[in-house]
Amino acid sequence: MEFLKKKLAAMPQGTGALFFIQTFATLGFAVLYSTLVLYATKHLHLSAKDATALMGVFGAFNYGLHLFGGYLGGRFLSNRNLFVGGMVLQMFGCGSMAIGTPTLFYWGLALFLTGSGLNVTCLNMMLTQRFAPEDPRREGAFLWNYAGMNIGFFVGFSVAGYFQATESYSELFMFATLGNFLAIVLAALTWKSIRDLNTPLLLATPSQFRMRLLVGLAILVGLVPVLWYLLQTPSSTGLMVKGICALVAVALIYLTFKHPDRREQRNMIAYLVLTLGSLAFWSLYQMAPSGLQLFADHNVDLVIRGVRVQPQWIQNINTVVIVIGGPLMAALFTRLRARGWNIDVPRQFSVSLLLMGAGFLVLPVGISLADADGKSAFVWLFISYVFQSIGELLISPVGYAMIGKLAPRQHQGVMMGSWMLVTGLASLFAGDLSGMVPEPTGSTALTTNPDYATLFARLGWGSVVVGVALVMLIPFLRKLITDKAPEVEAGVVPAPAAP
Repeated sequence: MEFLKKKLAAMPQGTGALFFIQTFATLGFAVLYSTLVLYATKHLHLSAKDATALMGVFGAFNYGLHLFGGYLGGRFLSNRNLFVGGMVLQMFGCGSMAIGTPTLFYWGLALFLTGSGLNVTCLNMMLTQRFAPEDPRREGAFLWNYAGMNIGFFVGFSVAGYFQATESYSELFMFATLGNFLAIVLAALTWKSIRDLNTPLLLATPSQFRMRLLVGLAILVGLVPVLWYLLQTPSSTGLMVKGICALVAVALIYLTFKHPDRREQRNMIAYLVLTLGSLAFWSLYQMAPSGLQLFADHNVDLVIRGVRVQPQWIQNINTVVIVIGGPLMAALFTRLRARGWNIDVPRQFSVSLLLMGAGFLVLPVGISLADADGKSAFVWLFISYVFQSIGELLISPVGYAMIGKLAPRQHQGVMMGSWMLVTGLASLFAGDLSGMVPEPTGSTALTTNPDYATLFARLGWGSVVVGVALVMLIPFLRKLITDKAPEVEAGVVPAPAAP
C-alpha cells in the first residue's frame, strides 16, 4: 500500500482518484459481462441461441458507444458530468434487473448499456488531460489505470461466481449497484481534481454551456428507449449493425484507394489486412462469456478438490494472465529486440491468431478424454484460456498504437472509429458462433460433446488458417508499412520534409 501511495503521489492531481474510480466503476460491468448469458438462460429461460445473440448485441453497443461518448463528453456534458451521469444510469439499470422481471430486465439492460457504453471514454479522457503531450509519466498512469480496471474485473468476476452458486441474481445485481454508487461517491469527493482541463466545451460561454448541457442530457436520456427497442430483437439489430459496419468497410476501402499519397496508401492497405486478422481474433475471444461459458457450465468437470469453480471465476484466468504476463512479456520483447529479433505488428498479429487457434483446438482433445459422464477435465479449459490470454497480450496493446502509426492525419478519426467498430462487430460474430453451441436444456454432456468438439475444431483450425495466411503475408506487410517516404532514384534530390 505504501508503494502504491508513493507511485500515485508522483502523478498529477486527480490521477490517484481516477485509479480508484476506475476500479469501482468496473465492478458492475464485470458482473453483467460474466453473468448475462447465464442469467438469460437460467432465470429468463431464453434459448442458448437467443441468449448469445443478446450478448453479442450487448457487446456491439457497449464498444460502439465508446466513440460517441468521447464526442458527447468533450462538447456537450463534460467528461466528468457524463461519467457520473453514465454511472447513475448503470446504478438504476442494475437496480431494475435486481427486481427480476423480464420487462424490467430489458429496461435495466438499456439503462446500464447506455451508461457503460458512454462513460468508459470519459475516464480515459480525464486521465490523459492530466499530462502534457510530452510527459513520460502518461504511459505509467494508463498502466496503473489498466491495473485498477483488472482489479475491478477480478472482484466482479469473483463475486458473480459466489452468487451464481445459489443463482441469487437479485443480490448479485444489488452488489453491482453498490459498486456503481461507490464510483459516484468517489467522483463527488474528488470533483475538483478530476475536472476537464482541455476540451472544446471549456471554450463555451455560460449560456452556451447551459444549452449544451440540456442537449447532452436529452441525448443521454433519449438513448435509453432507443436501446430498449433495439434489444427486443437482437437478431434484427445485429443485422442492422453488421450492415452499418459493411458500409464503413466500403468507405474505408474507397478512402484507401483514392488516397493520393502512395506511402500512406500502402500503410492504409496494411491496416485493412491487419483489421481482418483482428476481427477473426476478437470474434473467437469474445465467445468467453457466451458459448465457452455455456460449455464450461454443462460439459466441464468444474469441481476441483471438492470445490466447484463457478463459470464466472474462469474469466479470472484471463485477468491474472494479463496482469502478470503483461510486464513479463514487455521485458522479454525488450530483451529479444536488443538481440536483433524483429518483433513487429504483423508478426504479433500472426502469433496471436495461432495461439487463439491452439486455445480452441485443445478443447476437442479434452472432450475426447472426458470421463464416463462426458465431462472434460478443467485443465483443458484452463489451458485454452491461457493460450487466448497470451494471444490478447500480443494483439491488444499494439492495436491503437498501430492506428497512430498507419493512419494518415486526415483519416485518423475514421480509422480509430472503425477499429472500435471492429470490436463491436466481433461481439456480434461471437454471438453468432456461440449460437451454434448445443442447447443445454434437457441434454447431457455425452449427447452434446460431439457437436462441441466439431464446432471448436472448426473454429480452431479456422483461426490457424488465418494466422498462417498472415505469416505468409508478413514480408508483404513489412514492405507496405513504412515510416518514411520511399527511396528516390539516384541523382534526384528529395523534397524537404513538411514542417
